[in-house]
This record gives sequence, structure tokens and C-alpha cells, in this order.
Amino acid sequence: MARIAVIGAGMGAMAAAARLAVAGHRVVVYERTGTYGGALGRFERDGFSFDTGPGLLPLPAVWRDLFVKTGKEPLEDRVELVQVDPSSRHVFADGTEVALPNASRAGVVDALDAALGPTAGRRWSDFLVRAREAWDRTRRPLLEEPLWPNWEVLAERDPYPSVPHKRLLRTRRAGTLAEVGAWELRDARLTALLGSHALAYGLDPRTAPANTAVLPYMEYAFGMWYVRGGGLRELARAVYERCLARRVEFRFGTEVTAVVEKDGRAAGVELAEEGLAEAEFVVAGVAPDVLDRLCGGSPVRGGGDVPPQRGGASRLTVHLALRGGREAGAAHRTVVHAPDGAAELDALFGPEPRMPGRATVTVLRPDDPALVPDKDHEAVTLSSVVPAGEGVDAEDGAERLVDAAERAIPGLRDRLLWREVRTPADIAAATGVTDGAIPVPALAAAGGRLLHAANSTRVAGLFTVGGWSHPGGGLPHAGMSGALVAGLVVEGPEFRGSQ
Repeated sequence: MARIAVIGAGMGAMAAAARLAVAGHRVVVYERTGTYGGALGRFERDGFSFDTGPGLLPLPAVWRDLFVKTGKEPLEDRVELVQVDPSSRHVFADGTEVALPNASRAGVVDALDAALGPTAGRRWSDFLVRAREAWDRTRRPLLEEPLWPNWEVLAERDPYPSVPHKRLLRTRRAGTLAEVGAWELRDARLTALLGSHALAYGLDPRTAPANTAVLPYMEYAFGMWYVRGGGLRELARAVYERCLARRVEFRFGTEVTAVVEKDGRAAGVELAEEGLAEAEFVVAGVAPDVLDRLCGGSPVRGGGDVPPQRGGASRLTVHLALRGGREAGAAHRTVVHAPDGAAELDALFGPEPRMPGRATVTVLRPDDPALVPDKDHEAVTLSSVVPAGEGVDAEDGAERLVDAAERAIPGLRDRLLWREVRTPADIAAATGVTDGAIPVPALAAAGGRLLHAANSTRVAGLFTVGGWSHPGGGLPHAGMSGALVAGLVVEGPEFRGSQ
């Protein structure tokens, strides 16, 4: 039995802690804040409750696997997972609307044909077939295995099977997600639908590689899920309680100031008020710059390895307490697309990033009595991608989001009791990431710029977990990083992932 120190109580860190404890190790989690969950926080006021992080869960199989592997108890015994239906409603710039059924390709085809015209559904369905091929090619190396030592292989060729496109006597294939939309979907609204999946992760569709297609594929193949009875914060609670049941020790309000090395190997952590806590292994669930600072200021992610990724985008979130109940049949999620998508991308990803004047806004309206004081009120969350850092005016940004959301909820302002705004600075405070940037999932091609550093480091016995490590950001990816780190600690460098 080894002593293992885990820095941070985010979802990836807790996933690793539970698996390591089941393997017989003594695991202590040191968390500088007063609670668990990292980005999966909760805000409560006047009987209203809101998720402060992700509001929906793709690929729940990752967390189901954690519960089976750490106690042979189904996740559904701990939380009430429900598929939202429709998966999403989209309000496009030209006023067209479409509601897309959850995890039903035939239903999505019919809905797109009815809303956007004949053949729209077939073109989207054909795209999903190609996206599935990219998923099948990348699922293991990007999600289920430790990062390959020869990761350059993943960076060179895009696994998305682009359709040949003839233009001016030349045959080309789409290299970016925007080109996939323009050349293969051939409808501005379908292109906006496709691009919104990249933008939701802070990616520019114009530069995101074509295999970013795996992100919408995950949603349409495996569905989108919600945790009824309190939102996704309840998933964090369930994972925390699973850790406790496996005798993981949590030390909240305890700041780690350094990773201690001895003879070239991690030997524990230095605590702000308590001194040295010895350990044979250290698992760090923190951003790269934080880890480097804990290790004396020098980069610890391997020399020939992928350079630590820095996010360029964050999120502005507005929680709304509304009078009046949620109407029957309202969509859980509505995406209100920006009137000028090109201008939005220029603002967000240009040389001087700024919040667009009119942005794409996601409106979440959970059908969950646990979130409201009674049936005559509604809790709504609005969010939009914004540049990371301190350049976002919270109140001005909130006004813009509410204006956009009225396209999805007419009369919204007349129902407003109060609002709570959360900026990149709030994300930074909750997660420890300096500028509040949000990590993206690992993707192939693009010269490796969308890969994340390996879970192992230059320091023997020191591993990294969570969204800033392989396989990157997003709740499923955080859970997978926990499984990878546990495998590397238990089985050693020969570990090659689950079979």
C-alpha cells in the first residue's frame, strides 16, 4: 500500500482517488477551497439553485464505469440520470427554429428536413457517418490510452474522411470544421449548427481541425443527460461520497505550496500551514502553470512531450431567477445563434479578443423542482463564450445575453426577479486557473496544438489529472484522465488503457 497525495478535488482528481483507493492505496486529497467538484459548483439563493459549471452530461458511460469499478454499484443508484428531449433547440440568425430529438438519428433527420428543407437531414446524417469514422479512429489513442510517446503521429493527419470538393479545376478536402460545413453541409444554418459544437468548447470552427466532428458525434450518438434532483453538482456529490466510502481522506481549506522531490522522485507535498506530507506518489489536478509553480518554477511536463496547452477562451454565465413556472414542453437547452457568426468569431479569436456585440447564447431551462422554491418560479442559466482574462464587463455582458435569450423566452425581462453573473474571474477563483480559461478536449491533427500533455511528468511518481492533462477538457474527458492516472500508478508505465 502506497501513500498518495492528490492536489485538488476536481472531478478528474476524485475519479483517480476513488480508483486508487480501491486498488489498496492510502489516498489523501488536499483542496485549497472548502468544497469538492472543481468546475462543478453550485450557487444558491432564495430557494433557487444553479449549476455554475456544465449543465449537461455527454457520454455518461465514463462515470458509470467509475462506479462499477469502484464498488459494483450502478451510478443510477446514486443519482437520477435522465436524457433531455429534445437534445437541443436551435434558433438561427434568419429566425428558423428546429428542435433536435435526443440520440435519434432518424428523428434528427426528420426534424432538419421539416425545418430546413428536403435533403438537409440527409446531409447531416451523412456527415455523422463520417464523424463516426473519425471517432472510431481516435477513440482509443485520444481517450482510452495514455498519450503515445510518438504523439506526433496523432498530430500529422486528420482522421476525418473529408468528401472531395472540386473547385476551379482543383480537388480539395476539408481541413477545418468550417470547411466541412461549407463544402459538405452546404447550408448556412447547418454550418452554424456544426460550428456551435466547437464554439461551446471555446474553439474557432475556422481553425479547428475537421475531426472536431467527433464532438457533435458524441452528442448525437450517446445523447445528452441531466442529473435530476439538483443538477450536475449532484454528480460531483455522488463521486465525492464514493471516495469517502472507499476511505479517501479529504483535507479542505488546505493549500499545497510545493511538490517535494527526493532523489529525482516525488516524495510528498508541502502544506501552507502543516509542513511536509510524505507520499510515494503525487497526483496533481491543477493547471500547468500552477503545477510548474509548485515544482519550483520549471516546467515538469516532459521534454519531447506535447507542450502544455493554454486555453484562450472562457465563459460568461448569467443565472436568472424568474417568476412564473416553466411552460410544458419547453426545451431544456436552446442555442440562440449570433446574427452575424463571422463577426462573432472575429471578435472572440481576433488579434485583440473581446466579447462580441451579439454572441451565440446557450439557454438552459431544467425541468427540476429541486432548483426552485415552488412550481411558480423558474431557474434559467444563460452562457456564452468570452475571452479569458479580465476584459469582460460583467453587467454589459449580462445585458447582451439577456437580450439574446429573449429570442428563446419571449417576455423574459418581465419575469426577472434577480440575476447572478459569473465571469472568467469567478472561474479562476473556483478552479485555480489564472485567467479562467477552459480546457478543450484532445483532438487529432492541427500539428498537435489540441493535444494535451501526458499524465506522466519528468518527475518520477508525479502525475497530472483533469482537464489540462490528456485527454483534455470536458466531464467525460476528466473522468477518463482519472482512469488513466490510476492505471499508470497501479500498473506502471506499461499500462496501455482499458481493453
